Order: sequence, then structure tokens, then C-alpha cells
Amino acid sequence: MVQSLLEQLRKMTVVVADTGDIQAIEKFTPRDATTNPSLITAAAQMPQYQPIVDETLLKAKVDAGANATEQEIVSLAFKRLAVAFGLKILEIIPGRVSTEVDARLSFDTDATVTTARDLIAQYEAVGVSRDRILIKIASTWEGIQAAEVLEKEGIHCNLTLLFGIHQAIACAEAGVTLISPFVGRILDWYKKDTGRESYPPEEDPGVQSVTRIYTYYKKFGYKTEVMGASFRNIDEITELAGCDLLTISPKLLDPLSSTEANLPLKLDAAKAAEADIEKIPMDKAAFDKMHAEDRMASEKLAEGISGFTNALISLEKLLAERLARLEGQELVSHAAEDVFRTYDLDGDGFITREEWMGTDAVFDALDMDSDGKITPEEMGAGLGAAFKLVEV
Repeated sequence: MVQSLLEQLRKMTVVVADTGDIQAIEKFTPRDATTNPSLITAAAQMPQYQPIVDETLLKAKVDAGANATEQEIVSLAFKRLAVAFGLKILEIIPGRVSTEVDARLSFDTDATVTTARDLIAQYEAVGVSRDRILIKIASTWEGIQAAEVLEKEGIHCNLTLLFGIHQAIACAEAGVTLISPFVGRILDWYKKDTGRESYPPEEDPGVQSVTRIYTYYKKFGYKTEVMGASFRNIDEITELAGCDLLTISPKLLDPLSSTEANLPLKLDAAKAAEADIEKIPMDKAAFDKMHAEDRMASEKLAEGISGFTNALISLEKLLAERLARLEGQELVSHAAEDVFRTYDLDGDGFITREEWMGTDAVFDALDMDSDGKITPEEMGAGLGAAFKLVEV
């Protein structure tokens, strides 16, 4: 009997769930999971997770001190909430959870190192080994240098917002544990730049980028793992069967688990090791030069940092409103409106995937009719109490 695509994929690739929804993780039983501010924002709206949010907020207020500002309280609460959700996820999965450093620190090596150490200390304080945590950092030169410091301390890192081979090489040279090249966002950029509506799976620019990185790593014996991320369709996923890891949203895990067809191995480490390619020397000067010459990588990295930053700002607003309600203040929530205004960059009344720039899994969840646009009504419903990421 032919197995589902997901069952076959798991035999050649580690499947990671790209969601903060614990119910979705229980349903698809991935080995690893990853989360970030926009995923936590979505999950925090769900009734079953309200006790986690409320307890974290109240404790953050006490620990921040009587003279702490609202911003200081919600900033502390965010870091603790990320760990709180991470702990819940680790109760379910056998592997690792990725916990993200504030995207606003992407160009600050020292601050990134300090924040990462604090996150690890929170996990270790409750008995969770650092081997089960990946600290998620943007693939700027400064972020990569922070990861090099952390890796030497036994703090494992997941370098995200990775679009170019220069970023991948710098990460490997720094001894990073894992990288997350963004397949779908690369495709988005090329479709817009060329005017093409689609690409055959094997010609997909995002697929080709990950394949190149994977081949380079295996050819030159780097230990850094490659985790393809940000997928637009299941064809991109099946074209990367054999990649070290793939992080997949519930929206795509569902069809993978329900589709029965033969799944051939696409990325083969033994074949990659025989590839006829040359090693590229990498230092800051080479990184900066290659980054400047790679328009796609430059634009998408900047957009990604902006998107993750906006997601964090939206989460902080949500937490501030929640704290006010817990303290008995009369407050009308404008969470959905605030999030919508943040991402509707051209003010035309809907948010496209390109404008969103945040986490793809959350965009897919909010885009309830799958037309590639989020309306104010969809945003309002998506950030309401009935929102369930796993169901869309």
C-alpha cells in the first residue's frame, strides 16, 4: 500500500511544525517545532492558552518591579511567554523547539548574545537542557557573529531569514547548528520581479536556492543542518525530500498527510558530496559584497526583519491590553485593527502576502478564503477567541 507523502517524507527528512498551536503539534507529531511573535500572537488569542498568557503577564509585572514601565513589563512578558510556549511544546515533541530573539536586535551582536543567554537560563532554570533549544536569530552578519559566540558556549542556534548562499556559507563557517532558508519568499520575489505567475517545481527559485546550499554543505563537509522553510505549496516540499529538515505549516501538513503517491528522494548527501563546485572564501568584506550584489537577498532580509519586528510590536500591544484588563481597567481592545494597520502598507484595505512579511503560517491562517489577501473582517475573526490555526 502506498503511504502518504508525509509518512514517506518523515523517512528521509525531519519534519518540523511551523506553528505555536499546541493542538496542531499534537495532531501532526513532528520531531521539532518552531515559534515566533506572530505565531504566539495567534496562539495567545485562543481560549485554551489564556491561562499561560495571564500567569506570565502577572508574574512579569511583579518581577519587573514597582517602578517598571508598561514597555518594560510587556518586553519581559514576551521573553517569558516565548519560553512558556516552548515548554508546553517540549512536553509533546521529542526534539527541539526554536525560540526567537527580538528581531529589533538583528544588527546588535552583544544584545543578541545577552538575550539568547537569558532565554537559555529560563529553560535551564526549570530543568530543560540547552540541547533541546534552538535560539532563532536573523541571518545578518551581526546575528551570525552572535551565533558563533553562542555555539562555542553550547547554545545552539537556528539562523533564519536566510535567502543567499553568502549567508549560508557565513553560518556554516561560524559553526551554526541550523539554518532556515526561506523557499516561498524567494519564489514570491522572483514572481514579482519577472512577472511570471508560476514556475515548475524543479525550476522554483526557492527550491533551487536550498538545493544549492544543501549541495555546498555536503560537498565541503559542514555540520550545519539545512531546514527549508516558508513553503507556498506541497510541490516545493516534495522537491526538497531528503533535506536535513523541513518546517511546514499545518495548512500544508494536512494535504501531505492525506495524499498518497510515491515520493522520490530529491536531495542526496552522497551525490552532493561528489558535486563539481568550488569553495567560496567568506569574511565580512565578501559577505557585504555578495549581499549588496544579491538584490533578492538584500530586499527580503530587510523586509523579513521589518515583518518580524511588526509582529513583535503587535504582540506587545496585545499583552499591554491584556494586562490592563487583568488589572481591572476599562479598555476597548483594538488588537485586530492595530495589526491590520501595521501590515496594510499601501492603505488599500487588504493585506497581501508581500505586505504581511511576517510568519507564513499565520498569514495562511488569517487568509480564510485562500485568495492571497487578508481583509479587515478576516483579521477580526482570526484574532478572535474562536481562532484555531490548526483548522485552516
